[in-house]
Amino acid sequence: MALILMLTYLALCGIMYWTQRSFLYFPQPATGSSGPERILDLRVDDVRVRVSVRNREGADALVYFGGNAEDVTRSLDDYAQAFPDHAIYMLHYRGYGGSTGAPSEAALHRDAKVLLDLVKSRHSRVMLVGRSLGSGVAVRLAAENPVERLVLITPYDSIVNVGREQFPWLPVGWLLKDRFESVRWAPAVKARTLILMAERDEIIAAERTRALHRTFASGVASLEVVPGADHNSIMGSTGVFGRMR
Repeated sequence: MALILMLTYLALCGIMYWTQRSFLYFPQPATGSSGPERILDLRVDDVRVRVSVRNREGADALVYFGGNAEDVTRSLDDYAQAFPDHAIYMLHYRGYGGSTGAPSEAALHRDAKVLLDLVKSRHSRVMLVGRSLGSGVAVRLAAENPVERLVLITPYDSIVNVGREQFPWLPVGWLLKDRFESVRWAPAVKARTLILMAERDEIIAAERTRALHRTFASGVASLEVVPGADHNSIMGSTGVFGRMR
């Protein structure tokens, strides 16, 4: 019996290992309104990476990295209204919104860097915004590149730690390919940072967000709790965009 249980457990670990990205990434088509944006196509590793853009001349730009099941075009109008003087760039991860290829941590970081280099060639003041999964992309990007501001919405310290809480019966630390260890990068961030935590976040535990906040250098990051908000409703909460501004 013990041998059967062990083999069953190993088989489950194997299944989770080979299918893990289907639990982390949920590619969405671009279904948001066309509005004032246009599509920018980047070429990275022979992959077409799409970016929804609201063009604006001037120094200020905002670069957005969304959640793991987000169609970023649906957020474009809200950000355009909240930041009327900013050019806005919203990355469609590989496999999302017309981008080709398949998402992975390494691929998302490469694509984010190519996009940031392009944006910085056009604008001198760049703010990064990362929501949920995208917070891990934004933290590393801000650690490795000078930017003006960083905003993290419902962020986590590490996908490894999030996974351990959701799958306590699995050796998550051994199995995970895409780890998004923001705690590794946060101490190097120099940009003024705002962390927005949903009071009733049912996906990212409060301790995961607070643990990330503690790893920033003293005085760099401020943490604000959005009352009554959960993981998915936070951007609809009163005053969120005002806090970001």
